[in-house]
Amino acid sequence: MLMKGVTLRGLEVFEALAASGSVAGASEATGLSQPAVSQQMRNLETALGADLVDHARRPMQLTPAGRAFLERTRSVLAQLRLAQNELTVMDLTHLSQLSLGVIDDFDNDLTPRLVTLLAESMTRCRFRLLTAPSHQIVEEMKARRLHLAIAAAPSGAVDGVVEYPLVRDPFIFVCPKGMRDEKGSLDSVMRDLPLLRHDRDLLIGKQVEAQLARHKLRFAERFEIGAHLSLMTLVARGVGWTITTPLGYMRAARFHDRMEVHPLPFSPFSRSISLLASTDWADEVPRDVARTARMLIREMVVMPALERLPWLDGDLRILEG
Repeated sequence: MLMKGVTLRGLEVFEALAASGSVAGASEATGLSQPAVSQQMRNLETALGADLVDHARRPMQLTPAGRAFLERTRSVLAQLRLAQNELTVMDLTHLSQLSLGVIDDFDNDLTPRLVTLLAESMTRCRFRLLTAPSHQIVEEMKARRLHLAIAAAPSGAVDGVVEYPLVRDPFIFVCPKGMRDEKGSLDSVMRDLPLLRHDRDLLIGKQVEAQLARHKLRFAERFEIGAHLSLMTLVARGVGWTITTPLGYMRAARFHDRMEVHPLPFSPFSRSISLLASTDWADEVPRDVARTARMLIREMVVMPALERLPWLDGDLRILEG
């Protein structure tokens, strides 16, 4: 049982206040009046017997106790939101078959949970799952061998396929930990260490190479890596630097303490991850799956990524469509 005075609303207000740094921002995020936000924070701090926020500073800063409590608060609220949303998951009991493709960026987190939810909903359905790079999934959609797919959005419209946007995934610069300070700048890192390229047959490889060409940036042809985790391993071992996205970076959690992440040292660009649906399918099914996928991506990928890389707020975001 929660101690008296610790409420779900109080935790939500604290999370919003920590994110915005102001009572006004927390008020806008929660829909409460500013006096109500202040009262919720007073009640929570009284119940815990500790100051969570330094109210004298603008923007407000978390105290050491507040920083420790915020981590627990976010974890609890994320699990509650997942549980709440799973209660309203789509009803696919009428389906007799479903072939789904999912980009391999989600192997660690979203795919297992999504498949579990689908399995619980499709009680009489023959189900097939393909995990693969985006270009392979798009080809399977074109060949009508998949009904639905979650993949990087193709550059143009695909005949017979409807797109439901899910998440904006901006590109980021990743290098060995401490390398920018050692070299003095990201430009020096790029000059002194080799670029670890993505396989140029992959959609992400094509996107990165096109952007480098646009900026007339040329680097030695030394490494071209197909498996993303292998690429991240090489970065962590100090071999070179790379350009990837938050979704790819978050897959490599075991290497995070040996890498550092920065905004791109040239014009930013991004990719979109979408649900692709065959036009043969009724609109209700892909919309339900897209809604569920957005919920899972927000709670399992976007929020943890923003905790680690808060400067991505606004760039890494869920797309409603």
